[in-house]
Amino acid sequence: MNFRTALAVAATVALMLPVAAQAQGMDAKVESLKASLAASQAALRHYSWVETTTVTYNGEVKAVKQASVSYGPDGTLQKVPLAATPQAQAPGGLRGRIVAEKKAEMTDYMQSAVALVKTYVPPVPAKLAAVKAAGKVDITMPPGGGATLNFPGYEKPGDNLAITVDPATNRILGINVATYLDDPSQPVTLAVQMGQLADGTTYTATTTLNAPAKNLSVTVANANYQKLH
Repeated sequence: MNFRTALAVAATVALMLPVAAQAQGMDAKVESLKASLAASQAALRHYSWVETTTVTYNGEVKAVKQASVSYGPDGTLQKVPLAATPQAQAPGGLRGRIVAEKKAEMTDYMQSAVALVKTYVPPVPAKLAAVKAAGKVDITMPPGGGATLNFPGYEKPGDNLAITVDPATNRILGINVATYLDDPSQPVTLAVQMGQLADGTTYTATTTLNAPAKNLSVTVANANYQKLH
């Protein structure tokens, strides 16, 4: 190997080192995030809490319902209804049929929207790992602090799951999602605020879904966490 070749090899190695270090740092952050999610989900199985779902249409609250939530023995969420806003009496005749059809359409959309939330919150470690394995994860540093890991294509082509964590503790600070239901031209956004219980368990405090094309907003708030005995 002559001097020029050796110099070229050294330069190539020098250029590759930061890239390799960045890749290792990315792997470490994703693994820490997966571990944090798994630990919090395991801890939440020992709690019950109250979930309040508020549906807003055209800026007006249309429905509010509450449920007591806890994990069942099989690991699935169990919900017991607590309260709901009374339904207004629909008018009769043609106007009543139009109102009923519109209500049914919005109810279907709302149910689909709530189901969409569940595909992103809480994030599934296996899906995070799949995006990482595809080499799509990147890290940004938002002005407000923390580090944001972006997982494009997490659930659908063209979507993005952004998880902001505290770099020092790897605790999740917030989640933002850009996605859609059926039509990519009608975007849907999710904004998630995280909370922390006294024992350090991280939980989803508030999730707000906005569907501008439908003038629809769905907010799911979790509170009143109680340790099960």
